Amino acid sequence: MANAPTGAAQYLARFGDQSIACSQYALTKLGVDRSHCFLKIEDYVILCVPFQFGFKRSLFLASLSKQELTFFQRYVNGIVGLSIAFNPPGSKSSEPIKFFIRCNLTTIGPMKGRENVGLFVVDYKSAPDDLVAMLGGFLETQDRIKAQYDDYGKTSIRMTPDVAKLLGYNMYATITEPSAQAKRIQVFSLSSKTIEHLEAAGAASRAPGTSVAYQLFFKKYRISAAGTVVSTDILSQGLVRTVSNLAFSPELVEIIDDYWYNARSNPSLKLAQ
Repeated sequence: MANAPTGAAQYLARFGDQSIACSQYALTKLGVDRSHCFLKIEDYVILCVPFQFGFKRSLFLASLSKQELTFFQRYVNGIVGLSIAFNPPGSKSSEPIKFFIRCNLTTIGPMKGRENVGLFVVDYKSAPDDLVAMLGGFLETQDRIKAQYDDYGKTSIRMTPDVAKLLGYNMYATITEPSAQAKRIQVFSLSSKTIEHLEAAGAASRAPGTSVAYQLFFKKYRISAAGTVVSTDILSQGLVRTVSNLAFSPELVEIIDDYWYNARSNPSLKLAQ
């Protein structure tokens, strides 16, 4: 029987066809050094920003004029160099991890909806094992967090002052609807999948299925989460209570995971549910 792959090979076997969208969260978790990320095309050095990481192909954004975009079209299908550095959180070394990777420049084009931003698509000639391990480790962690998203969605946390302190919640949150100003809300309870919140008397009711966006301010993260309204009720005091489902937010799952760990580690605390 063949041995199971190990090291970088196991990540390629599991995640080789997946990619990582380079959100602020992902860039921070990977430790991307944004001051050291550039493409070398012959004698030209183009400072860029990761847009999507893959194990075989990656996408980068660069600030370029229309004339520059046209000029660099001549290098499509040619060999370019990608230089990128990482400072992974928790690394014991004070020195960044640097890579210089030979790539094939597959495509250059304008970024849709953003003038003077070029999108570069590069295919690696060969991805370094250390880079494969970093990307694979990130995706492995995301799989665990997605499982926690389901688990922590089963129990709502009642937002008392003591709970807010343990969560690191700054007692500030807003809700936004399309083409509307953000409105402040009071979070009543929270899980990884749902939020229940209150607004002052006179606030508009929202029909089930309404798409909304939330901003939740914690010490660790400022969380942006997409939501879908489940129900809206008018309480006896005139307050408007809304319950919404929340899309997956790895930052929120991390915060709730820390909360349950800290709460269970301290028997003197009462778990608010």
